[in-house]
Amino acid sequence: MKTRQQYAALPYMQSGERVDVLLITRRRSGRWIIPKGWPEAAMSGPEVAALEAYEEAGLKGRIGKKSIGRFSYIKQLEDGSKINCDVTVYPLRVSAQYLDWPEKGQRQLCWLKKKKAIEVIEELDLAALIENFTPAKSSKRRKNKNKNKIAAKSSTKSKGKRKRKRKTNAKNKSKNRNRNKLKRGISAAF
Repeated sequence: MKTRQQYAALPYMQSGERVDVLLITRRRSGRWIIPKGWPEAAMSGPEVAALEAYEEAGLKGRIGKKSIGRFSYIKQLEDGSKINCDVTVYPLRVSAQYLDWPEKGQRQLCWLKKKKAIEVIEELDLAALIENFTPAKSSKRRKNKNKNKIAAKSSTKSKGKRKRKRKTNAKNKSKNRNRNKLKRGISAAF
């Protein structure tokens, strides 16, 4: 049996220690999966995964450049033939969901805690991949924290620069609060 490559996104949101993942159903069988699709010309694996998350679930977010794993499954094509599919998965930290998207209404969507998602997925390799998934800490946040520590230790900064730094920190805190509200809103929608 022939093997073909696919790319997938594992859409997730994180609040503290809690990690929720988005599952969608296959169009024909109704089984729970994650957004995935065939390679596209001139697009990298992560780009294809992000595109599929948008087309199949209307998701927008930050896609990881590094794969978190692979799983395989047997796909039945429209002509009845079957092929092996090797799927490379990239994490997608979801920031928003559009009100309209290309495949809206063709699939069911559901946000689930990791543990519940593992229970409903029939592909054992995919379930194991989700079970072992731990979101990476945002390097952007770490950089900002390090910058703030350096700025706080610096004794040569003028008062004007310190005031600007405080305003920037207040803006960052406001952005983080807005992101958390958005995440709660998306979670509540499903």
